[in-house]
Amino acid sequence: MDWKEFKAKDDVERLDKILTKELNESRKQIEQLIKEGLVKVNGKIVIKTGKKLIIGDSISYRFKDVVPKEAITIDFDVDILYEDEVMLVVNKPSGLVVHPAPSVKDATLVDWLIHKGISLSTISGEERHGIVHRIDKETTGALVIAKTNEAHQKLSEQLQDKSMGRYYLAVIDHPLKSNGIVEKPIGRNPNNRLKMDVSQRGKDAKSAFCKLVETGSPHNSQKNLELIAVKLFTGRTHQIRVHLESLGRHILGDSLYGFKSKKDTIDRVFLHAYKLYMFHPITGRRMEFVAPLFADMQEFINKKFNQGEVNEKINPNTIDTYFSTITQRL
Repeated sequence: MDWKEFKAKDDVERLDKILTKELNESRKQIEQLIKEGLVKVNGKIVIKTGKKLIIGDSISYRFKDVVPKEAITIDFDVDILYEDEVMLVVNKPSGLVVHPAPSVKDATLVDWLIHKGISLSTISGEERHGIVHRIDKETTGALVIAKTNEAHQKLSEQLQDKSMGRYYLAVIDHPLKSNGIVEKPIGRNPNNRLKMDVSQRGKDAKSAFCKLVETGSPHNSQKNLELIAVKLFTGRTHQIRVHLESLGRHILGDSLYGFKSKKDTIDRVFLHAYKLYMFHPITGRRMEFVAPLFADMQEFINKKFNQGEVNEKINPNTIDTYFSTITQRL
């Protein structure tokens, strides 16, 4: 792969720390990248992870394929919700990583796209062909892919100006007290590099949460579950999961952020990017896409919740309206 380059923005900071923030990878993976001679500082390969850098230093890196591309097995398929000559929208399944990274050994969504012979933009580099935005490995739902550099650029601009966005559905382990907004900065957890955390030194993050349907009766003394809708105003790693943890709530299946249950057999995070809205990057036409829930999450909801209430609450034509009046801070 080609070398990618960026400049150090902070004065006197460790190389491994800078790369961890820039690439959004664990410190362990960054250390491996450096020790394998895949990082340069000002044009020279550096294998010392703790090397101190100053503002303006040039950092270059590249990823080494874990296995040859021809050896990667593509034994899955992905549902395409929409496709034209410049873009496509897919319903990403759980367990599928969006793009290659040093820590990823299995085939990714990008590998699948290339395997299918789908033309992809190159504006984000070789390992992120076509990827305008991403969602976590275990999260499911709507994801837009750019086929051309022009489409990629215009879709990226929509992400920045918030004219593109998604509404998520999640099942949580205890009902929210009320609808509201969480606005708390998010950064890497210093004690667990796999986790993010609310941190005053982190990046600004804002999420809106809306109560939809509870299990059982609101007056039931037992611990009820709740189906909620979420709208993101920023796109930080693990943002919904971190903000819910700050409220003492957890998404079912999310053991990384504190979901605990000995009886349940939920083996993935019940978080789904349900509805995507955007403007077509060439025609400017407003477009909306609804990604159907996957069977495991749908069957769980059917079993635990009143299906009539659920169908009414997740109506794609009205889910947008829930967030127009939410102003309370949680």
